[in-house]
Amino acid sequence: MITDSLCPVAWTARPGSFVGLMTLYESNYVRLGWLVPDFASVVGSQVSRVEGDCPLTLRLEERSRYTTTLALTYLFDDPAGVIADPDLEIRIYHDARLAEVSRCARWHRHEVLSALRSDLGRQLGDRWLRNVMLNKWLDYCVERGHRFQ
Repeated sequence: MITDSLCPVAWTARPGSFVGLMTLYESNYVRLGWLVPDFASVVGSQVSRVEGDCPLTLRLEERSRYTTTLALTYLFDDPAGVIADPDLEIRIYHDARLAEVSRCARWHRHEVLSALRSDLGRQLGDRWLRNVMLNKWLDYCVERGHRFQ
């Protein structure tokens, strides 16, 4: 398993900086690779189910020579129907080995995700916030046992 401990970080990298953001994108690429070992094999929509956790859905949105765009979300049952949250669109840059959240639902149904957004949103830029959330969420999903083959 590839780890992100080998991602070089300049001593000047700090949260919210451009260097820090690029390092976070590198880390997201590595962590997404834990969940999806072969980006080229993703076709259509797939669901990962593990006991004790919500179904995790991965959907191919777009593929080009140098990028792949995926949608990644949990599916929550609700009396009004199934709700996708967090509803993330992730763009993977294959040549640079980077992954960034390119779109994210503005408001989260889940209380903890909503609190994270409101607390950090005042201090950090949207890109930093979305990608830190993705980074931590990918860790959580892998620890729970989610994988897409």
